[in-house]
Amino acid sequence: MNAVDTNILIYVHDNRDPRKQAIAESLVRNLSDAVLLWQVACEYIAASRKLEPFGYNREKAWIDLHKLEALWTPVLPTWAMLQRTEDLMKQYKLSSWDALIIAACLEASVTRLYSEDFDASARATGLGIVNPFATP
Repeated sequence: MNAVDTNILIYVHDNRDPRKQAIAESLVRNLSDAVLLWQVACEYIAASRKLEPFGYNREKAWIDLHKLEALWTPVLPTWAMLQRTEDLMKQYKLSSWDALIIAACLEASVTRLYSEDFDASARATGLGIVNPFATP
């Protein structure tokens, strides 16, 4: 099972970096067996305002989110997820937001998270974290 971080969804509509935009578009378009994390959906709507100067707005973000909703399985927060978040924060010294995304992935049996934001401590959780923009 796969998941993407907010930054991947934002890059789909951010034409300031054509390379990242093309990679993000391809990934989102072709990603199968994926989930949409609740936190990512919320962050995406909030972050979409950064793209308003470039012609993208919250209305368009909501439309795109509804499209993903039809394709990907939503993952909603649970008490177990919050407990796991607390444990990850303590064990790996992760920020609350990073720990919440990882906990959601682990609770939903996600094996691969696409993001450019996580460091080695996040990888120690056992979740496969892939930076699709990294050059080999």
